[in-house]
Amino acid sequence: MIDENELNFRKILALNMRVARARKDYTQETLAELSGISFKHITKIENAKVTPNIYFVHNIAKALDVTIDELVTEYKK
Repeated sequence: MIDENELNFRKILALNMRVARARKDYTQETLAELSGISFKHITKIENAKVTPNIYFVHNIAKALDVTIDELVTEYKK
């Protein structure tokens, strides 16, 4: 069972990934190819089902041309 902080992290990452991917007009398949991460795993990350390791977060950030910080920091209105 995951704790509330980890679940919150997953949700923030998932939202930020979807937003960054939409800005690039990338599909999940495109992101998977560019990041070297399987489509199935990208889907799980974007649905907040798994917590990716830092290497995967790095690859996703690089593929989306954003910083790791942009992916893992909650947007403040």
